[in-house]
Amino acid sequence: MPCIAFGRFDDSVSSGSIKAYVAEFISTLLFVFAGVGSAIAYNKLTADAALDPAGLVAVAVCHGLALFVAVAIAANISGGHVNPAVTFGLALGGQITIITGLFYWIAQLLGAIAASYLLKFVTGGLAVPIHGVAAGVGATEGVVMEIIITFALVYTVFATAVDPKKGTLGTIAPIAIGFIVGANILAAGPFSGGSMNPARSFGPAVASGNFAGNWIYWVGPLVGGGLAGLTYSNVFMNYDHAPLVSEF
Repeated sequence: MPCIAFGRFDDSVSSGSIKAYVAEFISTLLFVFAGVGSAIAYNKLTADAALDPAGLVAVAVCHGLALFVAVAIAANISGGHVNPAVTFGLALGGQITIITGLFYWIAQLLGAIAASYLLKFVTGGLAVPIHGVAAGVGATEGVVMEIIITFALVYTVFATAVDPKKGTLGTIAPIAIGFIVGANILAAGPFSGGSMNPARSFGPAVASGNFAGNWIYWVGPLVGGGLAGLTYSNVFMNYDHAPLVSEF
């Protein structure tokens, strides 16, 4: 059974921990800048705010590629979470302490906010799109969709990057994580928006000043990520002791 631990404050402000927070800030900034930027760029090129099938594919591919890189460049420093829902799942799965996880959240949210404001600046003040459920899709359906796709993401993280039995599979963890995000956006984008990441949704909401429905992208991903962490760690992983580290 994994051990969920609160942790000690002094362990969470060590030199190594601070480097991890900086890495999470940078990786989340780069991911959100590319992901949200792809949506802004597509809207500008088509002069149409409605996302058509080609736009959906372009945005999904961009998010998948950007996350692949964001995870890879931070993996050896912070574990490359780049997502509060991933951090939450890892905390419930005994891979990171609660205190350190909260600092990860702060770094990720600040990175997403910085990326969104940078996009607003470099695009000459173009609107920063926010996540929202599609017409005809209710909040409940949106939450359930986000639970399912975030479960898939965090489950993939555990299987390819966390499980001690992963062996050489760990070398493809970043690309597997990028692939599942791209696939989930293709599946869920037209319905819930396909966030899977509270920071990815929160940053644009702050920059745009529009928090309508933002709670959906906290509740859904955190529930889905938490369920994945509890499921994989309790069913498929055996612990002689709890790792409780701040990285994979």
